Amino acid sequence: MTFFRKMFSCVPWQSEMNQAEMSHTCRGTISLHGALIHTVDSCTFVISNGGTQSFHIKTANEVERQSWVTALELAKAKAIRAMESEEDEETETAHAVPSEELNVVLKEIAIRLENLRTCYDLITKHGAALQRALSDLETPGDDIAIKTKTVNERATLFRITSNAMINVCTEYLKTAENQGQKWSKMLQQERGHRQRLEEMVEQLAKQQRHLEQQAHRIIPNVASSTSDDEDNEFYDAQSTTSPTFVSPQIDDSFILKYQNRSCFIDRTGSSSETEGDELNNKSEINSTEVKQVTKSVTVIPEEEKSVSEIVETMDETDRVILGNGRFGKKSSTLRQRRTAVPNKPNYPLNLWSIMKNCIGKELSKIPMPVNFNEPLSMLQRLTEDYEYANLLDIAAKCTDPCEQLAYVAAFTISSYSTTANRTGKPFNPLLGETYECDRTDDLGWRVIAEQVSHHPPMAAIHCEGNEWTCWQEFTMTSKFRGKYLQITPLGSSNVEFPASGNKYTWRKVTTTVQNIIVGKLWVDHTGEMEILGANKASGIKCHLTYIPYSYFSRDAQRRVKGLIMNEKNEAKWVLNGIWDNKIEIAPVISTSGSENSPVYKTGSYNIIWSRRLPPPNSEKSYNFTVLASQLNEPEEGVAPTDSRKRPDQRLMEEAKWDLSNKEKVRLEEKQRTKRREREAEAEKAAKEGRPYPPYEPIWFKKQQDDNTENLVHVYKGDYWESKKRNDWSKCPDIF
Repeated sequence: MTFFRKMFSCVPWQSEMNQAEMSHTCRGTISLHGALIHTVDSCTFVISNGGTQSFHIKTANEVERQSWVTALELAKAKAIRAMESEEDEETETAHAVPSEELNVVLKEIAIRLENLRTCYDLITKHGAALQRALSDLETPGDDIAIKTKTVNERATLFRITSNAMINVCTEYLKTAENQGQKWSKMLQQERGHRQRLEEMVEQLAKQQRHLEQQAHRIIPNVASSTSDDEDNEFYDAQSTTSPTFVSPQIDDSFILKYQNRSCFIDRTGSSSETEGDELNNKSEINSTEVKQVTKSVTVIPEEEKSVSEIVETMDETDRVILGNGRFGKKSSTLRQRRTAVPNKPNYPLNLWSIMKNCIGKELSKIPMPVNFNEPLSMLQRLTEDYEYANLLDIAAKCTDPCEQLAYVAAFTISSYSTTANRTGKPFNPLLGETYECDRTDDLGWRVIAEQVSHHPPMAAIHCEGNEWTCWQEFTMTSKFRGKYLQITPLGSSNVEFPASGNKYTWRKVTTTVQNIIVGKLWVDHTGEMEILGANKASGIKCHLTYIPYSYFSRDAQRRVKGLIMNEKNEAKWVLNGIWDNKIEIAPVISTSGSENSPVYKTGSYNIIWSRRLPPPNSEKSYNFTVLASQLNEPEEGVAPTDSRKRPDQRLMEEAKWDLSNKEKVRLEEKQRTKRREREAEAEKAAKEGRPYPPYEPIWFKKQQDDNTENLVHVYKGDYWESKKRNDWSKCPDIF
């Protein structure tokens, strides 16, 4: 038990752990309310956070294993309830500030005070009358009975008034205590918010001062520049290595950092050294008249070459995969699909009014109205990753695995192409919600996605092309940091080419939404991504660097660059581009220089991907591309759990936002009710000593990955067959 106390930072146990125990968590911690608990065999079970951490626990026998799993599931349910009750309490407290509720409270207290004054006047009056009656009783006389009766009457009135006074005092005390607790919490929250805002203002002031200092440094250089000012370079930071210089004779070169090593890429054959991560201005990818996909310098057989040329000349919006392929012969007539969604209503929105109370919280736990959403679910948003799946079609034709990996790398980058100005939040899928997208007739692929877990929120996606299969598990952690919102994906993505047996795996980089408080929202992607080969491609890898946005860089923003190495750790290809514009690759001809600072001589660069521009006036319709506009288009024959049948999402697309918000609340409460029913059944089963199976996805199952040994959700393979039979008996009622 001590081991599990150290391993899980759950709500019920955390209160029992002192600081010494918390500092002893040598294996790390997993939040219990977001843990995934899975049985492997009769004596082994696994706990993971859906991404980076997994604990494999082995028990003595099956009974002990089942006892642990049941106890952990019940503790997880208790942790979730505790977390939600705290959030509900915070929400109630946060909404206690409006003047209407304050007026009601003040009016109630005023009534209580008036009642107290009335009771005070009455008790004073009847108390004085009782005193007079008692004084008369002490006076000698014959009318003792009358005086006694008068005393009894005055005493009765005094007692009634006293009881009324006690009742009114009790009511006033209860009101004061209830409101006092609420106001105390409000005061604490306001103090915390004020402190965080003060810290943010201080941080902004420091950043402004830093920017001004940087500007003062740069301005003199600009003032003294001559007509050849474009040859000057401005650097964000000094390198920790010894200073080197860029040769002015080199026109097309850039610096690439790979695993803390600086390497100089020379396109022209000459060699020189430089420092930092700056790209020479003359190497910027700014050509506007290039092919959508161009052939690389690697020679391929004539038969494969002709296929590549066919793919290049196709318009990808209505491209038809030729031949029978995996999906059989395709129809020559294509379905006419819509190219836009209804325009977004011009409602005034204030994101800060909601986000200011959510600093430090998980994004999935922020109660957001649909006004800040876009009419797509997260399942549909993840399907957009395959808009440029033609890169995988070309990769399947490559005979060189390193060249193949170059196209796979371009595909991973293309998934970010529409995100720069897409600031709307997708709908959080309900547990059991699914989404299918069958584009085999025109784009040559089909997708099935499902929300497989609610705590933590996790989606599983499976996509099939003619000559490749791609699948991924998506979960994330997110924090609102005041100025920006940071999203860190945890799941992994995979693609496999059955013909060659090559498989590649990668994880997505960190996404940051900037200007939450003031200014226009914009998105940046930063970090390192490694694409690792497996199976027959084992040993080869691609290292990509997403360079953060910099105010002072004269280089193009949103840069990404990478290096592809074979199983002998030899550089074979370099990659360079802008993640929302274009990507180009070049083969490495030779390598020179030291091990820590290699110099790569490359061949000619070819652009293998460029983004299709969105439709005109797309900013009025959520900045959707043509593919994004088609994802929520109504379609017959889909599962009853499909995102296109979700009522709040459909109402939002139709600009009925008030009704959509009401439907959203209803669906979320329905989901909570079903979860409580499952928890009650689990508790009942635990009391009776019988196992209770946890929730299982409909179209996916958990199994161990052969290469990483992590538990992942994989497609069972029966969705499309069920669709042919129109058999949706497995689908739950979630809408």
